[in-house]
Amino acid sequence: MAGANNGINVLNYSLLFNTIKEGTTPPSPFNVNGHHYERGYYLCDGIYPNWAMLVKAPYNPIDEPRKKFKRFQESARKDIERAFGVLQGRFAMLKTPARSMDFNKIRRHMYACVVLHNMIQENNGFVISKRDEKMITAPSNRPIQLQRDLRDRDARVKEIRDKQVQNRLESDLTEHVCHTPK
Repeated sequence: MAGANNGINVLNYSLLFNTIKEGTTPPSPFNVNGHHYERGYYLCDGIYPNWAMLVKAPYNPIDEPRKKFKRFQESARKDIERAFGVLQGRFAMLKTPARSMDFNKIRRHMYACVVLHNMIQENNGFVISKRDEKMITAPSNRPIQLQRDLRDRDARVKEIRDKQVQNRLESDLTEHVCHTPK
């Protein structure tokens, strides 16, 4: 149906957020500006909702800290867009429409291209940072427990969509960037 795949519907059914809702994502806690956060965040533009894990640049910043944060955030987003542009330039399969493929096939193609690209970069000596073997941890022996309890899932959905956490995170990141040298 026309309009059924709008941004909000796609976001609500995103595998990224579904794994969080189901409680199957690995923890990714971090601290910024003295506040502890349990989940990572994603940089996005203004069309996304105010969810705790989505950090948007201020639309029209008026003070210097917010202007600096907007510059940092836009710079990071441009780096990601450039990286996908490089992948598209190197692997023609990423330029073609993928509507006829199923999701798993698209995902496998994308992973293969990213892995091949990283191998090429490493072989050519253009690696940004070397792999730190100490950072790679063996998978836990305890089984992953899927919590199917509806109350837990609803609590996680509420956590993802917490506007107060999102506002505090944006504020903390802005303050952090403000004290970061250019």
